[in-house]
Amino acid sequence: MQAKFADAEGLDFVDPGQTHVTLKFLGDVADDREDELIDALETAVADSGVEPFDAELGGLGVFPSLDYISVVWLGVGDGSAELAQLHEAIETAFVEEHGFDPEDHDFTPHVTLARMNHAGGKELVQDLVRDRHPEVGTMRVAEVRLTESTLTCEGPEYETVHAVDL
Repeated sequence: MQAKFADAEGLDFVDPGQTHVTLKFLGDVADDREDELIDALETAVADSGVEPFDAELGGLGVFPSLDYISVVWLGVGDGSAELAQLHEAIETAFVEEHGFDPEDHDFTPHVTLARMNHAGGKELVQDLVRDRHPEVGTMRVAEVRLTESTLTCEGPEYETVHAVDL
């Protein structure tokens, strides 16, 4: 799907091997909280009641709006209800029980394709997002990962700290 945007100036594409659906962004967290976070994630996933499922990837969107684009994303069709259920359980556990900040926007299950650094290719991105409703494929969701993100010159690098099976 990223190839469709190849001619849009100003986009930095996410490495396809690093793409994911973020259920909750925690921000900077002290290393000594790792066990606490693992326990919280295990409890939240169990409490969600979500079993392994298939998520259908398709549709395009942007954040925050077509007028001002900072992120270009691929959406989730079937499976979005299960992702939202997981998000809600994780949000509740991490905010109410562990003091993390609540999300300041509605949860939209998505996979980030690119970030826009300047508006040189804005019109092309707008046209593609308005006119394309691609069906990309299906992914099996069988676990939730607590992931550490490290920003580098080449972009973020992700490392799984702990995985919880559904």
